[in-house]
Amino acid sequence: MDRSRDTRSAAEREMGVGLMGSFSIWHWLIVLVVVLLLFGRNKISDVMGDVAKGIKSFKRGMAEDETPEAPRALDRPQAEPVATAARREEPSVR
Repeated sequence: MDRSRDTRSAAEREMGVGLMGSFSIWHWLIVLVVVLLLFGRNKISDVMGDVAKGIKSFKRGMAEDETPEAPRALDRPQAEPVATAARREEPSVR
């Protein structure tokens, strides 16, 4: 940055104040007040509660993924044995 074009004071340059994109504490307080006025305390606390539930659910899901699953039994019924030609008995004719 060219110092000859910099219009900030020496103190502002040291603290980094006045740079594009930096906000002071007063800017953030005003934003907070506007958000509270728009949404209200109850709505914000409801949203934060939902976020907390989502985080807990995510952690629970991650913990379940780490535990090994026991092998499950097949859901299909067992097939009946097939009779082969060698086992087949011919009916005796008398």
